[in-house]
Amino acid sequence: MTTPDHAISDGKILILATETCAYPGANSVGQAHSSYPANTYILRVRAPVLFPEQFYLDCFKKGISAIIIMSCGEECPYDGAYHALAKRLDRIYPLMKAHNLDIRRLRLTAICTVCNRAFLKEVNDMNALIQELGPPEYREAA
Repeated sequence: MTTPDHAISDGKILILATETCAYPGANSVGQAHSSYPANTYILRVRAPVLFPEQFYLDCFKKGISAIIIMSCGEECPYDGAYHALAKRLDRIYPLMKAHNLDIRRLRLTAICTVCNRAFLKEVNDMNALIQELGPPEYREAA
């Protein structure tokens, strides 16, 4: 849902939202009838740590402008998953640089089941960033 207050970017924002925390949080934003940019696509996932490094690169290669991983943070129900995800992202950032991708296009954040303001801020901040950066210019690594 959008309002005139929200500029719509040509770029697409993919949100990987954990089913136990962030997805219910996104749902509460909708139930509150809050608006956010229409270029946002929310994918409900069990645990983002299940996605390999190549998944993120493939998303950018196929035209996704930014990815926000919304997780439970330290309160993840899967022991060690949040720390494993953070380590995975540490490996993805150099790969992004090698493919000419600004690392700000990939963000990890903790969103709880009732974090409406935090959800909206993350989405709006990312939308502003992709408007500033323009479309990703993915190039094959040398």
